[in-house]
Amino acid sequence: MYSIDSSLSDLDLERKQIIVFDLDGVLAESKTDVSLKMSDLLQKLLVVMKVAIISGASFKQYLKQVLPFIKTGLENLYLLPTCGSRMYAYKENEWSPIFQNLLNETEKKKIINSLNIALSQYGHNPLTTYGPMIEDRDTQITFSALGQEAPLHIKEKWDPDQKKRQEIKKILDTLIPEFEVRLGGTTSIDITRKGIDKSYGVNKIIEYFDYNFNEILFVGDALYPGGNDRPVLEMGIKSVEVKSPKDTERLITRIINNS
Repeated sequence: MYSIDSSLSDLDLERKQIIVFDLDGVLAESKTDVSLKMSDLLQKLLVVMKVAIISGASFKQYLKQVLPFIKTGLENLYLLPTCGSRMYAYKENEWSPIFQNLLNETEKKKIINSLNIALSQYGHNPLTTYGPMIEDRDTQITFSALGQEAPLHIKEKWDPDQKKRQEIKKILDTLIPEFEVRLGGTTSIDITRKGIDKSYGVNKIIEYFDYNFNEILFVGDALYPGGNDRPVLEMGIKSVEVKSPKDTERLITRIINNS
């Protein structure tokens, strides 16, 4: 694992064909729009190499949070929402799915029922919520503790050390061991089919472009053990850890200036 201050030569940048970014906490704050500076940097980066964005967010969140601010280079941009369980490319002036690993209705029902049981056992019953706490994202079911639209400053206070979600995850792991349960964002838990995490999405990128591991650089903020970016690091992809979108801006600026 590398930091943003690591030498670009250590990152083997000259061999990289694509940079894969996490979204929340990396390109933008949780559920907020990318900044004007970030959108400008991404468009400049898209001139020199391919870029992918992989996140637990739904595709509609990309449509709100990222795509309105990227006007050029879309042919070099690839989107992998819901933890990489689907992938989109820009073809003939629209976003088209390359693949989708859809949950069936029986799977969705079991996950949602299990979530409700786990939340009841844990005692999660907030007085105020902001939108639905459980969202069907077709390839993923996502629990957001305070609702999908909760303000960032409120979300940041709810589970800063992740202990609350870890306890809920422990219950879910016993109820639905056949599914993947991972913490995401600041208040969320993402549930997909077993084996589907960000490493699954990165492997799909490798398969689609016929790349090798050395041709990919990953940038995330949850590379620590148990973090939802960790599977990418563990598969052997060179990975850079950032603490905020400001860190990512610095990294992209260095890469552009080096190209």
